[in-house]
Amino acid sequence: MGLTVAVVALALTDRGMNLVQISLLFGVYSVTTLALELPFGGLADSIGRKPVFLTAVVASLMSLTLFLFTSDFYVLALSFACIGFGRALRSGTLDAWFVETFRAAAPDVDVQPALAKAQWANAIGLASGAVLGGVLPDVLGPQAQELGFSSYDVSYAASFLVMLGVFGFTCLAIVETPRPLHSGALRKGFANVPKVIKGASLLALKHPTLSLLLAALAFFLMATNPVEVIWPTHVKPMLNADYANTVVGALTATYFFAIALGASLSPYVNRLFGRQPALTLAATFTCLAGVQIALALQGDIFGFVTVFILFSVLLGISETPASSLLHRCVTDDQRSTMLSLKSLLQQLGAALGLVLVGAIAELYTAPVAWGLAAVFLCVAALLSLGLAKRLISEQA
Repeated sequence: MGLTVAVVALALTDRGMNLVQISLLFGVYSVTTLALELPFGGLADSIGRKPVFLTAVVASLMSLTLFLFTSDFYVLALSFACIGFGRALRSGTLDAWFVETFRAAAPDVDVQPALAKAQWANAIGLASGAVLGGVLPDVLGPQAQELGFSSYDVSYAASFLVMLGVFGFTCLAIVETPRPLHSGALRKGFANVPKVIKGASLLALKHPTLSLLLAALAFFLMATNPVEVIWPTHVKPMLNADYANTVVGALTATYFFAIALGASLSPYVNRLFGRQPALTLAATFTCLAGVQIALALQGDIFGFVTVFILFSVLLGISETPASSLLHRCVTDDQRSTMLSLKSLLQQLGAALGLVLVGAIAELYTAPVAWGLAAVFLCVAALLSLGLAKRLISEQA
């Protein structure tokens, strides 16, 4: 996935898309994932992890094919919908297969170190893919343009080939006992969506703590997601055209590692706030608001890179306290329901933020839009502070 993530915004700009259209396309991805993640959640349990994952890979191949051969906004929207479809399908599939297979083979061995290695492999894959995805347009872009393609199509073609390799490797290497096909599994998944949403919503309404947390996370993504999507289009004009894409790829890889660094620092930051994750979250969101405004004020590449790395570290720091609070507030029988609602609200927040901020960015500039979007982070910080006060009063 890393091969395209570094250049997707640049590839869309090269296809004539403006910032509003780019934001809308990412919104299509978010909404598609949002709409399908709940009904597909139990599909892998019903028909097996391997066939669902392979279907997700096919959806990714369809998305890449559509992207490579069009500059039409509506066809590109279909491409992004395929990405969302694949994301909704593959979510947790091979993770579940791995844990089940590991426990069957070594029931008395702790699976956590193995999962940590898998997460590290995931980070390495994204980071190395981002670097390569940035280098390829600079190295092979001129040859692609001679053939009538965009220079960024080289990264997408490379991603297509790698995805074919993933499909073949999965077919050969992942061994799973076939499960009986239940024709009603998918129908049942869609039928259960209103019930899941209703149950999760009632649970959140009965627990103001959960409501505050979920609202804060939605506002958080409304502010930060547009930065994560649009930043390459803002950075590229600061760079020498001969190696601009390579730098964007390297900075994308740095972004992934900075988030991982922030996640590793999160427990230590939480200690500074007396192991009160809500206070940690409020402080992190406040810092993010200031850093996002500072990011919007950067006019040269060195200043931007410095502030962007700090921004990414803070994103990583925010993940652990938010998850800790959510799991603290629900019981085991409510956990999956609440995680579904959390995903739902976050995708809605991301989509809404992209549309609003993308429109402002097109009317003015991306930095102006980011600065205004920092208001959403201030709202998230205030909600987190209210959450902290409520939790402290409950403990007293």
